[in-house]
Order: sequence, then structure tokens, then C-alpha cells
Amino acid sequence: MLIRREIPGDIASIHSVRMVTAAAFARPDQPGREPPEVDLVDQLRDGPAWLPPLSLVAIGTGGTVIGHVLATRGHVGPMPALGLGPLGVHPDHQRRGVGSALMHAVLAAADALDEPLVALLGDPAYYTRFGFWPSADYHIMPPVAHWQPHFQVRPLTAYDPVLRGTFTYAEPFGRL
Repeated sequence: MLIRREIPGDIASIHSVRMVTAAAFARPDQPGREPPEVDLVDQLRDGPAWLPPLSLVAIGTGGTVIGHVLATRGHVGPMPALGLGPLGVHPDHQRRGVGSALMHAVLAAADALDEPLVALLGDPAYYTRFGFWPSADYHIMPPVAHWQPHFQVRPLTAYDPVLRGTFTYAEPFGRL
């Protein structure tokens, strides 16, 4: 498996990423319904919060895209931060370390770009292993109050404790 940056000329992989996201977020109780995360990736890609160095794909045997993760520009109060997601791994490749590899890669890339922190909404049992902790521990509030038990942040090297307030995702997240 290879983790690499999604590049503009990578048309086939970009299309595959959409299919990977659709497969990864499919809801068994809603067959035939495309998950909202599929359009979210495209909307983020077309918006001002898009950060090309933080859109990564996992390439499996044969050169096919088997996973995707991205981080986009968010804010804590007026200060820049990152919102992570969606993270998707094709169901045929789940539980094989692809998601973990993507997480480690996107966090390392964000750190190398001197970003202060990454925020996400997700299962604490999964994301704690990557250094994510409840956002309230850092005096950062989720954009929706009832998200609190699942809203987490991961401080990076450039983190400064003065970074406090309410987190705001890129605009397309508000349409979910």
C-alpha cells in the first residue's frame, strides 16, 4: 500500500475516491441511497477551504484507490485550524491498517505544514489511538453543542493553548 497526495492530474483516482467514499459510508438500512459524505468531498474540493496537500489517497495492489482522507480549513474562533474528514476505506480493505496509515499520514502532513490542531467528529474509541482527546479538554467547543461527547481535537507541534473557542468547519459541512 502506498499513501500519497491526491494530485490534479489523477482523474481516475479522484473518480475512484468518490466510489470509495460511497462504499465506505453506505448505510445498509438505506440501500441505493448515496451517502452525503460523497457530495461533501466534491463540495470541499471545489471550495476555498480545500488544502490540496491534505487530501491523501491509499493506493492498493494494482494501483487502485482503496482509501481517502482529507483535512480542510476550519477555525477556532478567528484562528485557523483543520477539520478532518471524511476518512473512508473501501469495505474490502477495512481492518487491514489502511485507515490508520491514512490518519498517520494526514496528521504528519498537517504537522509539517505548521497547522496548530486537527478537529473531528467521530468515535473516541477509534480516534484516541491517534492522539485525539475531547475538545473540551482544550477549551474548544463543537459547532453543535450535542456533538460534545464525540467532538475531539489533536494538537500538533504548532499548537498554542491560547487557541480556544468554538470550532467552525468549512461551509459544506453545514449542509449535511
